[in-house]
Amino acid sequence: MKLVWSRMVSVLKEKKATDIVVLDVRGICTFSDYIIICTGMSDRQIKAMAEHVIENFGKPFGKEGIEQGRWVLLDYIDVVIHIFQDEVRRYYDMESMWFEAKRILG
Repeated sequence: MKLVWSRMVSVLKEKKATDIVVLDVRGICTFSDYIIICTGMSDRQIKAMAEHVIENFGKPFGKEGIEQGRWVLLDYIDVVIHIFQDEVRRYYDMESMWFEAKRILG
């Protein structure tokens, strides 16, 4: 069976997500196993990516930021997805926050 994070990455790519990074946070994080971080070019594209994920994987446990479209968080428990506009992604630098995580994509 294909890993859920891998299927989610494919769905994000269908809506042209860029700079996709997948972090394996098992053992260093208590709330999730994988974190997906990606970039969208505009608020419309980011909303479309988030809605496409929800259409394919159902309602997430938690979601934030879809209306603003600058930083969307979709929490599927085992996988947390962050979809950023480029400048917001650079500002928060999530990859550096999780420097101990194993990078399995990107």
